[in-house]
This record gives sequence, structure tokens and C-alpha cells, in this order.
Amino acid sequence: MNTSEKTRRFIAQAEQFGAHNYRPLEVVLTRGEGAFVWDVDGRRYFDFLSAYSAVGQGHCHPRIVAALTDQAKRLTLSSRAFHNDKMGPFLERVAKLSGFEQVLPMNTGAEAVETAIKAMRRWGYRVKGVPDGQAEILVAAGNFHGRTTTLVGFSDEDEYSSGFGPPTPGFALVPFDDAAAVEAALGPNTVGVLLEPIQGEAGVRIPRGGYLKRVRELCTQQDVLLCLDEVQTGLGRTGRMFAWEHEGARPDLLVLGKALSGGLYPVSALCADRVVMDVFTPGSHGSTFGGNPLAAAVGLAALDVLVDERLVDRSAELGAHALERLMDELEADDIADIRGRGLMLAVEFRKRHARDVARALAEKGVLAKDTRTTTLRMMPPLIISRADLDEALRLVISTINAT
Repeated sequence: MNTSEKTRRFIAQAEQFGAHNYRPLEVVLTRGEGAFVWDVDGRRYFDFLSAYSAVGQGHCHPRIVAALTDQAKRLTLSSRAFHNDKMGPFLERVAKLSGFEQVLPMNTGAEAVETAIKAMRRWGYRVKGVPDGQAEILVAAGNFHGRTTTLVGFSDEDEYSSGFGPPTPGFALVPFDDAAAVEAALGPNTVGVLLEPIQGEAGVRIPRGGYLKRVRELCTQQDVLLCLDEVQTGLGRTGRMFAWEHEGARPDLLVLGKALSGGLYPVSALCADRVVMDVFTPGSHGSTFGGNPLAAAVGLAALDVLVDERLVDRSAELGAHALERLMDELEADDIADIRGRGLMLAVEFRKRHARDVARALAEKGVLAKDTRTTTLRMMPPLIISRADLDEALRLVISTINAT
């Protein structure tokens, strides 16, 4: 990519003083608004990643920014040693939106997944009667649930797990999109099945119809909790409020994050009914920042924007339109697959490195992300206009067809 001296200085500074745990494209962003971001040289880009789905409501949505700044002037952190006047309304809003009885607020998606693991294990011991220390949770090949040592320990992607062992015991890996494998792996000590309804980091892998519904049936039959990690797919990204709704496969535990704050502040949550959530007692789990008033105020505003602006419907409509255009107009010989649900889209190549495509798109003014070497992932903000979406798609299609 052609980069300016200013851009090179910022990148050199980050490379010198920061750990090299990311390999970002050579773009230095300084401002965002709606579906667009600008770099330090003033160039505008279509944001086709949305911070891995966190910025579904668009960059710096004025209603969410106002909620953050107003609350920041009043009270930012009280800790869970005391109540605050924003957390209760936030918890009620999430509970009613998700359809679960209770909500446990955390900060990051990984923390919320870890919370779900603790809930499933304790439920297994205290409710199901699994012998202490013997609980097992089934997870899917290709999974990405976060970066903690426990979560990378049951990843089959070497890039995530290599050098961080030994893995935490108590997890069994089964193929994704294979309900028969789940059925065969269920045992008397199985307390939970942890899945992403669509695997984002694995390249927007969408299971066949009926998979989630069948896993739901198996969990019910075997007295096992189904936990769906909807940190990326939840809150409208796939054209439904939650991805499980596409099959009516309501989980026992639902993990939310990213768009729960509209990208302004780290907010995550575990949702479940009381039969699961009651396993937590004072002192058994916590977080200094979890449920803090600033996060709660931001979360409330982000959910209001999602509902009031009908972003779930927009995701369904625009996503179907985008997928149709990609399937009709992409003509490159090395395309292996084009897939998507809502505004969660991917183009997979047979041999081409998707990072090279992402770099070429950045030159054209579209920021997208490669994943698993050969897949280009695209997730624009749900607020993007149809005209802007079409212009970005024109650039994507022409760039892929030309390279």
C-alpha cells in the first residue's frame, strides 16, 4: 500500500512500543462517523468490518455518544460493592430483549464466555449431580470464543493456542455442523454444549439448516445446557435479533457483547433463566467494572438505537441484497464460495490470499478483513445506507474480479 510519512511514523511508533500480537493493514485511523472512517491523511474509507461487528450502530452514533458523555459527568464507576441507578434498567432491558429471566453483566466477550463456562459447570454439579471435578463441555472445531488461556486451550487453530498450554481440562472437541457427532459425544458428565451459531473468525461458516435445532433437541433430551456465543452474531448482525432465531433453537445460556455498546465502551453479558443463574451466590463470581453505570448507560442507548432505528430489519434486507449482488457479479475464477446471513458476509478463495485482497480493497477505500488465509470477511455497520452499500459493493466486486 502507498503510505504517507505521517502514516509510517504512527505505524513505526506502534511497532516499536507495542507487542506484535496483531498484524494490521497499513492504515492509521483517526475518526469515524456512521459507516465511514478516516485516516490521518484525511482519506475516507467504507468500514466493512465494524470492529468485528461491535459497531453495528455505526461509528460515534450521536445518541450513544450523548449517553456516554452525560453519564461520564455524573458517575462512571461504583463497583459492585454498591448499587447504581443505571444497572437495574440496563439489566431489565437486556432481559426483556433477549427473553431470559436474568442477566449477568461483564466487560468483554471473553469474560462473558468464561462466566458461561462457570455457570454450566456449577449447574452440572449442583443441579444435574455430576461428580465434582468431572464436568465436560462440548465445543466445536473451528471455534473462536476469546483469548483467555482456557478459551484458546480448546481451540483447534494453532495460531491461537500454540505455546499457551497445557490446555484446561474438561472440554471435548466435536466437528462443527455435525449434530450426529454431538449426539455421539454426549455422556453422563456432559454439562454443556458451547457453540457459535455462525463461526465468524473461521470465515463466516454457516451451518446447514436444522443443525442448531437438532443440537437443541439433543441437549434437552440429555439434560445438558446449550450455550450460544452470540458476541459477533447477536443484536441484528444476521438479520434477526439473535442468530438462534433463524431455527428457533433457543439456548439455555446466551452470551452477548460487541454491539451491546455500539462500539463505544466494553460491555458484555450472560443471559439465562433463574434455573441456571441461581447457581451464582455472593462471592462466587464478579467484576469490578461489570455493570458499572457508564457501561450500563451506554448499553441502554445502544439497544434503544438498535430497536428504534429498526436495524435488525435493515440487516436482513441489505444483507440479502448484498449477497445477491456478490453471487451475481463476482466472476473471478478462484472463488470457492460466497456466503452470508444478514450483514455478515464472506468470499472464500481457492488459492488467493485474502490479505492481498484486503490490501487492494483498502487502496480503493474499503476496509475489510482476511481470516483463515483464504477468506475475506465483510461486516458493514447495520446503519449503512443502501446507496453507500452499493457503492462499496461495486468497489469490492470490481477489485476481486480484477485481481
